[in-house]
Amino acid sequence: MAQLLDGKEISKVLKEEIKEEVKRWKEQGVNPKLAVVLVGDDPASVVYAKSKQKVSDSLGIDFELSVLPADSSEESILALIDSLNANPDVHGIMIELPLPKHISKERVMAAVRPDKDVDGVHPINRGYILSGEEGLFPATPESCIEIMLRSGVEIAGKHVVIIGRGETVGKPLVFLILKHNATVTICHSRTPDLGAFTRQADIIVAAVGKAKLVKKDMVKPGAIVVDAGINEIPGGICGDVDFEEVKEVASLISPVPGGVGSLTTALIMKNVLKGITLQHKEGQ
Repeated sequence: MAQLLDGKEISKVLKEEIKEEVKRWKEQGVNPKLAVVLVGDDPASVVYAKSKQKVSDSLGIDFELSVLPADSSEESILALIDSLNANPDVHGIMIELPLPKHISKERVMAAVRPDKDVDGVHPINRGYILSGEEGLFPATPESCIEIMLRSGVEIAGKHVVIIGRGETVGKPLVFLILKHNATVTICHSRTPDLGAFTRQADIIVAAVGKAKLVKKDMVKPGAIVVDAGINEIPGGICGDVDFEEVKEVASLISPVPGGVGSLTTALIMKNVLKGITLQHKEGQ
């Protein structure tokens, strides 16, 4: 029976570390601040924005929410981002998605300064992932790594099979895992005989967006299984892994909820602090 990769417990430790770092910055006269831009009133986006404010407040990070009407012009959104980019008191910027259909997501996301891009989606930050340089990286792939490292998993030398090639998790995770000296295989929704690959894995990371895709017979006994999927099903949410089945053969497994997702907001806040360091280097 597998042991849990407990994201909730790790998140508590992470948040205490962030509080200490916030305190150190404040002692140096810097008040860490996150600015969130919300266009329209998409219910899920409103909830996410309020959730980030709650976490920011609990960590001592200043929070600024800019809410624009759904019919705002792209130029007005870009002008707001420009002002946040130029404001030295703002250290992190997040754009809540989805944006209204008449707005170019790519143009808006690329307008955020790379060293304030706490979502890690700017093309320059994506380039830093590829090159191995220091930048701001997306929270979910970082969470996949963090949940393993803080649970004592040695990634180096392991064969990691990633299921999913999405821009948000799968692709960046390939290069972040490679930095830890693992051997990486990437599979996806069109991979024939997926189990033939996953049964070779020491570590499986599922991030394809298909409910309970990974079954017991697809997992090598003793493998580590990290579930980065989130899917709505009748009665709640589940991951991409059939948790009840797979926990019988895996050595470690992350639940959904309570696993990878529990770390993401904390890691966004950690990116705010990392952004301060990067911005200070730029200012030198």
